Amino acid sequence: MNSNLITGQDESTVTVDLGDRSYPIHVGTEATGRFAAALDHTLGDLTHALVIHDAAVDNWAGDLAREIRNVANRVDIVSVASGEPSKSIKQFESLLDWMLQCGADRRSVVIAVGGGVIGDLAGFVAASFARGVRFVQVPTTLLAMVDSSVGGKTGINLTGAKNMVGAFWQPHLVWVDTSAMKTLPHRSYISGLAEVIKYGVIDDASFFADLESNAQALVDREPNVLRHAIEQSCLSKARVVGEDERETSGRRAILNYGHTFAHAIEATAGYGALLHGEAVAIGMQMAASLAIQLGLCEPSLLERQTKLLSQCQLPITFPDADVEAMLPVMMRDKKVAHGKLRFILPTKIGSVELVGDVDPAHVRTAIKAHV
Repeated sequence: MNSNLITGQDESTVTVDLGDRSYPIHVGTEATGRFAAALDHTLGDLTHALVIHDAAVDNWAGDLAREIRNVANRVDIVSVASGEPSKSIKQFESLLDWMLQCGADRRSVVIAVGGGVIGDLAGFVAASFARGVRFVQVPTTLLAMVDSSVGGKTGINLTGAKNMVGAFWQPHLVWVDTSAMKTLPHRSYISGLAEVIKYGVIDDASFFADLESNAQALVDREPNVLRHAIEQSCLSKARVVGEDERETSGRRAILNYGHTFAHAIEATAGYGALLHGEAVAIGMQMAASLAIQLGLCEPSLLERQTKLLSQCQLPITFPDADVEAMLPVMMRDKKVAHGKLRFILPTKIGSVELVGDVDPAHVRTAIKAHV
């Protein structure tokens, strides 16, 4: 399956090609006023909208809810506390009860407004209520715009493992308005750049080179450069998802570059000590070092990656890494097969592969190289 990109002067549309479940990712700037029309065009029969939003974007979500009322008979809205702790069984249950109290049915539409936490949580709620209702993603962070809002992965955390409970549930529409990031804190914005850089490493060498040339403009949130970075990231993810929606062929696993290390960092440091993108940046460094150890790539790959991550003000080391605590967490990673560690590792810029049965001693060395 192929994904495509249609561009205009200040907006573009990337299509995630999944046959009769294909959907558009709209990328624009100052596009909020066009959201209701896009909803109406995409969904057709919007009678009841349930807006689940991050407490940090109350005003943005409120404006969208008022706009949705122009095309929906009923609109209900609820706020969820910011942060990873909200991806819990308790919060999941609370939202299901809320939907029931709102009189939701199988024609209702859940609209997630916020970052990856809200998208993952609200998506799992949409996948579960009445065995599945329609779902729309309105990501408001860079990380969510280029990664978690696209591809249909939803879920919540268990105490000892991130994203261990969930479902594949594709949205009907992803609505990206870069204006939402105007008030995004600098650290949160920079965190999202890690996932952007990831796409260059795993899938698109020319995009990686573009990022190298425009690193400062990205940090400065220059609108055209930022929109291009989001478009290309979404295009890469759409291609991968279209080829392997449910991780059956192994192709989709490439999206987890750096994430096996990153999830172990997050779990052992305590959720919230590092932002997800920060952990991914460090994880990408550890993964590249592991690849060099195994003779999969040249040291120059790590050098280029280190320089770009640094230019984008992302962390490249984790001094507080607890190596022995990280390894058991990695053994619970979803890529583990038959009790053997597996990692997505780079062979060159723009290409990675899934490597199995990795010696834990090599993993320890890779972690220690970036403390």
